[in-house]
Amino acid sequence: QVQLVESGGGLVQAGGSLRLSCAASGRTWESMGWFRQAPGKEREFVAAERWRFGSTFSADSVKDRFTISRDHGTNTVYLQMNSLKPEDTAVYYCAGSTHYYSDLRDRADYDYWGQGTQVTVVS
Repeated sequence: QVQLVESGGGLVQAGGSLRLSCAASGRTWESMGWFRQAPGKEREFVAAERWRFGSTFSADSVKDRFTISRDHGTNTVYLQMNSLKPEDTAVYYCAGSTHYYSDLRDRADYDYWGQGTQVTVVS
């Protein structure tokens, strides 16, 4: 019943843009987040949004370039990625939390995860 399905990944030239989508169903979410994982690296926090209130925050590395948003009508969370860099290349994961946490940068704060969508940025 719980389902998080990411889409929108692909290959893009450096400086380009992509918008990732995550259709999140089956729970009443407290918060939604985006994480990414590059080969050989730990899964890292990208951005999060409190579902009910809309407050957002992002990792410093993407703060000026990425924007998280939500659409309650379609139960969808988005990650708009602009000015993409090769170092943004990773599998991007949508995550959902059903409990309140004051800090959502830790992946352990999330209960559910999508399968991920690949983002590749080339020079």
